[in-house]
Amino acid sequence: MDKMIKHSEKELIALKQEINSMWQLVLSQLQKCKLAYLAGNVELAHEVVIREKSVNSFELSIDTGCENYMALFSPVAMDLRLIISLIKISTTLERIADFADGIARHVIEGNSMASEAMKEDLKVESMFDAVISMLSDSFVALESENTKISGKILQKDDEIDKLYEEGKQYLAEYIQKDPGKGQCVLDTFLTLRKIERIGDHCCNIVEEIVFYIDAKVLKHSKGRSASKKAESNGSEAGE
Repeated sequence: MDKMIKHSEKELIALKQEINSMWQLVLSQLQKCKLAYLAGNVELAHEVVIREKSVNSFELSIDTGCENYMALFSPVAMDLRLIISLIKISTTLERIADFADGIARHVIEGNSMASEAMKEDLKVESMFDAVISMLSDSFVALESENTKISGKILQKDDEIDKLYEEGKQYLAEYIQKDPGKGQCVLDTFLTLRKIERIGDHCCNIVEEIVFYIDAKVLKHSKGRSASKKAESNGSEAGE
């Protein structure tokens, strides 16, 4: 029995290490995607596209490892919640990488890239920085098994949503003034949309971490608002 328990623990550690490696790869993909888009760096964009296959391989490996773990050890309580969360997180990380890949491909095609002035007006760099921060902070939350920063992470999604809505309005007005730039406006909007969706997926990851650690379900509930409010109150108390 002791051997079985030790083997179970080793398998869990291995799965955690694998999700950590996948996480760092996706975070790197997002950072390189940002740099490629802002600078119009086609070479860096190609690197993002090439490494997408490695992200997919991680997802398949983690899914298989989690399924085997459940079949072999029949986990319960916190271990079961961890396995369920790892499966969902790996899927979400793969989707985030897909969005990064899509933005990188837009850079490679490069036919209708936004001008430097437009990127600045739309605060694209700020949107990228916010989602990168969300993904990085979520990694810290899982590693430290600390959900206290979940509210802070979720609040960043509100900032991204605000920038996204402002960006839509800006582009709507821009195309009215210069209809000839229709393709550029459309492609730029799709890029903003991808970044906004990355923020949503980061929120999904936070939900899974809270489920694993605190056994609370935030999805389809007021949990997100509660977490944000608690974080806000905590910040005010500390000031």
